[in-house]
Amino acid sequence: MTGKTTDRYVTFKGIDGDGNARKLIALLRRHIDAPDKSNPFWEKFKEKLRGISDPALNSGRQLDELFLVHSYINNIRELFEQYDDHEALALLDQVEAESC
Repeated sequence: MTGKTTDRYVTFKGIDGDGNARKLIALLRRHIDAPDKSNPFWEKFKEKLRGISDPALNSGRQLDELFLVHSYINNIRELFEQYDDHEALALLDQVEAESC
């Protein structure tokens, strides 16, 4: 997290929640796209990621990366901890504090 903090309960101004969530998903993909690190849960999660651009794949619901991060934050944290991914954990903490 940067030295300057923004209180999301006052304003989301200056917080790039969507951009940070996309960066976080890219860090997550480094793990879940590796066949030896994936499992049925992450394969299903990747299906949800594919549905971001196509609401028809989600019963008409428009999903985005931030929604998925928020919905699966504990699973994502567990994976990053499992692989000792400090960079990803730092960004996850930032996204959680600013946007979730």
